[in-house]
Amino acid sequence: MDATTIGAVLAFVGVLSGSVVAYLGKRGENATTRMNSEIDQIQEERDGLRAQLAARDVRIGELVKQQGEDYVTIARLRRQVIDLGGDPL
Repeated sequence: MDATTIGAVLAFVGVLSGSVVAYLGKRGENATTRMNSEIDQIQEERDGLRAQLAARDVRIGELVKQQGEDYVTIARLRRQVIDLGGDPL
């Protein structure tokens, strides 16, 4: 082989390896973009769930407060039944 043929083969190999590197690089870029998109969606879902959890905690607090008020009302009514001569069971 003469120098021209060797140079052409080396140039061909260089072009092929450059193409392979560009192809793999683009696939990696696409994979990174997809992963970022998925992570963004997960974070949005997490934020929504946190808001639901906060609303649930507020509702639980309201129910606990109402339960305490109900116990006070029941005790008052039992006392009233006893005062009126009844049996509160």
